[in-house]
Amino acid sequence: MRFNRILLSATLVVVALVVQVSVLARLQLPGAVPDLVLLTVLGLALVYGHVGGALVGFGAGLLADLAPPADHAAGRYALVLCVIGYLAGLAKPDGGRLRSATGPLVVVVSAAIGSTLLYAGVGSLVGDTAARHVGLVGLLFTAALYDLLLAPFTVPLIIALARRADNDPLGENSPANKAADVSSGWLSSGTGLRIGNQRGGLRAKAAKARVARAGRIKGVKRL
Repeated sequence: MRFNRILLSATLVVVALVVQVSVLARLQLPGAVPDLVLLTVLGLALVYGHVGGALVGFGAGLLADLAPPADHAAGRYALVLCVIGYLAGLAKPDGGRLRSATGPLVVVVSAAIGSTLLYAGVGSLVGDTAARHVGLVGLLFTAALYDLLLAPFTVPLIIALARRADNDPLGENSPANKAADVSSGWLSSGTGLRIGNQRGGLRAKAAKARVARAGRIKGVKRL
């Protein structure tokens, strides 16, 4: 990953984790807690792809494992978010443009349910049965509901920030240069005008006009 991606991802993950621990976790909502870290990983994965999503997910999960008041084994949530980030990155749209909000919302609901199931499954392997006592069905429903309600206010903003951070005007294959190529192609093809040929034609006409004017002046002098 490039430096600007690492810097942006780290900043967003830290901010999301602080808000989740200090604000969302203290709301005492029934069932699950709104997972702002998960939504941050999903937004970045939809821009960076499956490899970037897996790396961001692993780093975000590991940070959440170590941040207080974590009460589970370190690496558990890192594994969950690594898998979720990889799978969400596979849903990255072609060309990076989202045509509708349906796709990201489906990704959010699937990730909320999948992360809860995977977290509970990994917990059962290490002897953690807390999900059974709380009620897995209730956790799945509330996790999907809370993340779905929070997603429209977070995921589009994260996607916009990630795309803006990737807009490097000095890069050869940067979106700015691609946009310039698209605009020039639109001008030449969409309007039916060829700028290069048009300039050449104007120059030829100007040269002919100068020759004709010179001829008229010479004719007048001869008379």
